[in-house]
Amino acid sequence: MVGQHRSTQWRKPQKLDDEDALTAAIIELASKYGRYGYRRITALLRRDGWHVNHKRVARIWRREGLRVPQKQPKRGRLWLNDGSCVRLRPERPNHVWAYDFVQDRTRDGRKFRMLTVIDEFTRECLAIDVARRLNSQSVLAILADLMVQRGVPDHIRSDNGPEFAATAVREWIAKVGAKTLFIEPGSPWENGYNESFNGKLRDELLNVELFNDLREAKVLIERWRRHYNTIRPHTALRYQPPAPEAIAPADLASTMWRLRPDQPSNGSNSMLT
Repeated sequence: MVGQHRSTQWRKPQKLDDEDALTAAIIELASKYGRYGYRRITALLRRDGWHVNHKRVARIWRREGLRVPQKQPKRGRLWLNDGSCVRLRPERPNHVWAYDFVQDRTRDGRKFRMLTVIDEFTRECLAIDVARRLNSQSVLAILADLMVQRGVPDHIRSDNGPEFAATAVREWIAKVGAKTLFIEPGSPWENGYNESFNGKLRDELLNVELFNDLREAKVLIERWRRHYNTIRPHTALRYQPPAPEAIAPADLASTMWRLRPDQPSNGSNSMLT
């Protein structure tokens, strides 16, 4: 009647009955997990029983002014002469383990180290050993405990640090039937799964917690490791945790692994990255 184009007509939005409760749940999860975006928050909401899609969560997320703080700028990479690297690709659980060291400080300024061990296929963190000092004997001790619990992996990937390249470590790994995979010096991306995990550990825990002493650090780090394995949604696993406490049916679990987007379709053991 007034000549106004139809595309300019807007229907007045209707507030749903559960809008306030959902908003409160989103804010609570965002406050608890400050480094999670709205997609991981959506996965946690669904796990808690909410029937909601990511679009609605994103709308509330923007309306409430929630955001993930900006990260530090990315660092440049070093590459091989041909601009690529070749690495063994994990094909099944217990195929390739990876380990590396992370360092932090307690409130008094004293350093402590963490040895992180992950299964590259399942993305599960097998252990985080925390101590003031960790050497090659510490590496052997944690590997021995894990192999007693989980069996011997086919390969173990690491950098060329003295704790990993020590003769005693290499000989012991060979004796138990595993093989070592050392990355090229100055090429941390060849140990990408473990480097990615260490980045999440630092971003979500080490950068936000102040540890009063070593005992507190051990408790909080182990609690975070369990949360990472059993609760935290992992994007590479279709927003499922690496080792959920609820046991999924065998056919569902196998389907989830077959549909993983980073698995090769031709069964190849290696890839160019």
